[in-house]
Amino acid sequence: MNTSVTVNTKMKPASGVFWYGGDYNPEQWPEEVRREDMRLLKLAHINTLTLNVFSWARLQPAEDLYDFSELDELMEMAEKNGMQVILATSTGAHPAWMARKYPDILRTDENGIRRTFGGRHNSCPHSPAYRRFAPMLAGKLAERYGKAENLAAWHISNEFGGVCCCENCAAAFRKWLQNKYQTLEELNRVWYTAFWGHTFYDWDEIVVPDLRSEQLPDGQSMFPTISLDYRRFMSDSLLECCRLEAEEIRKYSPDVPITTNMMGFYPGIDYRKWADTMDVISWDAYPAYDDPAARTAMTHDLMRSIGHKPFLLMEQTPSVTNWQTWNTLKRPGVMRLLSYQAIAHGADSVLFFQMRQSRGNCEKLHGAVISHEGSENTRVFREVQALGEELERIGMKLKGAETRPKAAIIYDWDNRWALELTAGPGKDLEVLKETERWYRAFHALNIPVDLAGPHDDLSSYRLVAAPLQYMADERFAKSVESFTKKGGIFAAGSFSGIADEHDLVVLGGYPGYLRKLLGLWVEEFDVLPPGRENSFTYKGKTFPSRIICGIAHEEGARALSVYEKDFYKGSPAVTKNTFGKGAAYYVASVSDDAFYLEFISDLAKESGIEPLIGPQSGLEVTLREKDGQRFLFLLNHEEKECRVELPAPCTGLLSGKGYVKGETLVLGSYDVEILLL
Repeated sequence: MNTSVTVNTKMKPASGVFWYGGDYNPEQWPEEVRREDMRLLKLAHINTLTLNVFSWARLQPAEDLYDFSELDELMEMAEKNGMQVILATSTGAHPAWMARKYPDILRTDENGIRRTFGGRHNSCPHSPAYRRFAPMLAGKLAERYGKAENLAAWHISNEFGGVCCCENCAAAFRKWLQNKYQTLEELNRVWYTAFWGHTFYDWDEIVVPDLRSEQLPDGQSMFPTISLDYRRFMSDSLLECCRLEAEEIRKYSPDVPITTNMMGFYPGIDYRKWADTMDVISWDAYPAYDDPAARTAMTHDLMRSIGHKPFLLMEQTPSVTNWQTWNTLKRPGVMRLLSYQAIAHGADSVLFFQMRQSRGNCEKLHGAVISHEGSENTRVFREVQALGEELERIGMKLKGAETRPKAAIIYDWDNRWALELTAGPGKDLEVLKETERWYRAFHALNIPVDLAGPHDDLSSYRLVAAPLQYMADERFAKSVESFTKKGGIFAAGSFSGIADEHDLVVLGGYPGYLRKLLGLWVEEFDVLPPGRENSFTYKGKTFPSRIICGIAHEEGARALSVYEKDFYKGSPAVTKNTFGKGAAYYVASVSDDAFYLEFISDLAKESGIEPLIGPQSGLEVTLREKDGQRFLFLLNHEEKECRVELPAPCTGLLSGKGYVKGETLVLGSYDVEILLL
């Protein structure tokens, strides 16, 4: 685990409560509604409000005019009602006057068309106007409210994202490249510009790789090396904008933690690089009605892993979204279940979007604590109220508790981008899908797992899996070699080790820099279209080979399974290579959930990692630890009841009941228990 991250541990001022509440937009409502809201929110045990998320136009009605009178009233209202505030900087949507007077603030899309005013996430990250006005507003807010007693945290902008392809961005891209590569000779080398006569002789010849140049409509690129760097550049550009605001805030409010709400596996930003700027990681969880529990759990684990400590659940809906294909209600008990799932994986807050349901425009049908009906007499309000009462009672016992997995899965945005941009090997082979495929096995086995970066310190783990590390550089190879040599168990999936950090194929045979560790040479890959598969036998059971089949030759590794069909029948499908005190495994194809469950179970046993509780359908089990106490979370994701044999004497935090070892605990539909071991 990376221990070099420096964070602000001063959670001023509200360290005495578990943060419960969320986004509130009182500027949309008259005074009498606000007063009634305060009554209702206190009734629901709400203690935290996220304010000022989209108020830039109200705070700054003209270039030289700021008006904080309404926000003053809202901060005072929150304080009088015992509410702490997560104060946003409002920079997620710029004012209309700014777009009219300074059109450079408007983004240019991948077709080369400049946007007009409207929507949000419409600010060019290299607009001089945006870079002047956004940090200025953040600084003024920090100067005015930075010492407020009820200020809990700063919330920069809102869900950073998107791409701009304007001339300002093109010029900044060229500077970014000069800083990274220093010379055109090096840039031409790593971009492999000898291909298709793309050699550059002047920095000004470089253009944005959009749909007018290198980008293809399907998301791939004719020059992935160029497009990969543009994705890195755009992620860094948005981060720079975030940092500009953070720097202004810290001048006046150095002891109040800073965050911005992330979006899990959002494809456009390398959140790992953002972690050092944030004092605490936060994210917005909106699983679809049919998302498996493992998918949401994996995203919580990612957010915890990039910050290396507990995170904030900044947004979730208490009932229904408005923007998914099917905006299905959360069934009774599901909101509570998903809230505790977040806490189980490391969340130190439960915050909703939104407190009161908006009356107009695109979010008017998005769920809220207070519905359009406007009273406490709704199912959703009663569920929020009940959860608030529970968290008021037990939340502080859990807050700050750590998660310490002994297993890790490697996940990396660079690696994901590189494969997405590459033409081949097949559209069904995706980094995120393969990451989730392997993660589901850990989740089903009730084995906690981090989602580590390829350059993180791996010394705290016993088992490391790299499901699809297409881009594996020398540094990563040396890291996993060292890890394995000292006794660790490493496993890699098919099509790993193909390219280096510049997305240049590593010559000398696949899997490139991982060849020595894995003890094999992969000669070629057979891509299998839907409906076509090979097979292999592992531990007496037959499993399918799908999507891609690596055709390998052992170079020290031992075949545990071989393909059973086609011209490569008999070549290894699963291998093991003893390496130092440890072992490295290779799975040459993509298989089904049953195989990964069996395979990961075997790797865990070899690593000395035991499931927290024996696996069973629908049961999710996690562990957090604090001050010598261990909190075992049991979550039932099914409508039917679940029976759990308890591994040790314990006390139920939610039920208050004491249990003896071996006693059976019955969890009802969508029920939760937290055991103090």
